[in-house]
Formats: sequence, C-alpha cells, structure tokens
Amino acid sequence: MESPGRLAELLDRQAYLADEGLATAAFLALRMGRPLFLEGEAGVGKTELAKALAALLEAPLIRLQCYEGLDAAQALYDWDFARQLLHLKAAEAAGVTDVGRLEGEIYDRRFLIARPLLKALETGPSVLLVDEIDRADDEFEAFLLEVLSDYTISIPELGTVRAATPPVVVVTSNRTREVHDALKRRCLYHWLEHPGFDREVAILLRRLPGCTETLAAQVARAAARLRGADLVKPPGVAETLDWTEALLTLGAKELDPDRAAATLGAALKYREDVESVLSRGLLRHE
Repeated sequence: MESPGRLAELLDRQAYLADEGLATAAFLALRMGRPLFLEGEAGVGKTELAKALAALLEAPLIRLQCYEGLDAAQALYDWDFARQLLHLKAAEAAGVTDVGRLEGEIYDRRFLIARPLLKALETGPSVLLVDEIDRADDEFEAFLLEVLSDYTISIPELGTVRAATPPVVVVTSNRTREVHDALKRRCLYHWLEHPGFDREVAILLRRLPGCTETLAAQVARAAARLRGADLVKPPGVAETLDWTEALLTLGAKELDPDRAAATLGAALKYREDVESVLSRGLLRHE
C-alpha cells in the first residue's frame, strides 16, 4: 500500500472505517516497522483495528489479553510437564538410563507450549495484539518493552528465538492508568476518539446491512447524547453496533423511545447509567 488513503480504502473493505489520523498512524507503523500504541475509551475500535489489519494482511491475529498479575511465563512459553513426565516414564519402561540423553529429550521443542509472544515471533507474518496493557503490572510493561526492542526471546534450555519477520504489533490501552513513557517511546501513538456523527452513521450502515439510514442517524444522535451525559460508562462504537443490532432484531425501522428503553441494556452496562438516562428522558428525540 502506497499511502494512508490507500490503507483506509483497504480497511474499508474489511468493514473498518478509519479516519485520516488513524489511517496515517497505522500506515506509518506498517512502513516503519514500529508498534502502534492505541489509547482511548473502551469500545472506540482499538481491538477491531488489529483484527482488520490481520484480515487485510492475510496474517493470523495473535492476541495477548493483559490482566493484573500477568507474568512473563504466561505471555511467553511454558513447558508441557505432563507430556515430559509421560516421556520419562516411557523411556524408563524402555530401559533408557542415560541421564544426559533424557534431559536433552524432555527439553525438546515439541514439549514447549508457545504462549502469544513466542507464537508471534515464530509465526511470520502475524499481527500481535497486546490488548489492554494498562491492566497489566509495571513489571510486565518493562518485560514487554524488552521483547519489542529486538523481537527476540531467550529460552535457557533451547537458546534464542528471533523473529525472521517481526510481527505487526498493536498495543491498546483504555487508560485506566498511565503507561510508562519508555513503552510509548518505542511505539507510534494515536488517541482514538468516539467517531463523529457522520462516521458513526457510516459505520452502522457498513457493518449492519439491514440498517436504514433513518435508524442509523437516530441511534448515532442518541449515542452522542449518552456520551455527553456524564455516565459511568458511555457507549462506544461496539455498544452502538450492539444496540442497533438489537433494534433490528426486534424489527425496528426507527428509534422510538419505548423500544430504545427496552433495548438500552445493549448500549449501557451499569444500572446507575440506565436509571439516569431513563429518569432524564435522554432517549426522547430532539
């Protein structure tokens, strides 16, 4: 692909509508071989971009879902102890007594379970999605930075694994905490906003072929009102899509207040938010 505009066109074929800023950031990440760090509220399309890139590049998407307590072993590799033990028992039954040979055999690559990071380095090309890095601990952040610096992993029993073709890396954060500058400096950074009205309408029509322009416009306006209502968790694009799909499932051609209220659980996930929206009449058309 020769330009950000061309990348945006190709992403559109994967049903992902990227604005100029995001298309430019993704284009530069691909051309420069740098990880792309995406920050923004949940549901604005960070994870979906990684999926769209994987489909576009015809490469497997390898996802590392971050969480508190995630450590290097869970992200890198693990030894299949059950299979190693079975191998030792089989060797013992066969009368093998050479300790050096047995040790070499049980630490063979076939007994190694590749976790997402190792799998991404061994699979070329691939798209590595490090999802919600802000949920992981500081120590894991530092470890990830080391891996992304040269795309190598050292396995004491086997040696160093180096990526023949470095993966395309997308790192996402919902900004529940600040990610260290050292990791951000390694990446190209882009902040994803909620889409504007026109783009959200286009997304709904693109992703939900049965949606009418009237319904898409009404849902997009309602979502914009909800995002400005100081809710615990305002709806992102993912929730807007779910809400519209729920309405379509009920046969709706437009967003009337009663049906909007009945399906509000597709857009809002907190009881306080639902009660606030209903009590303030935010679902009424302007």
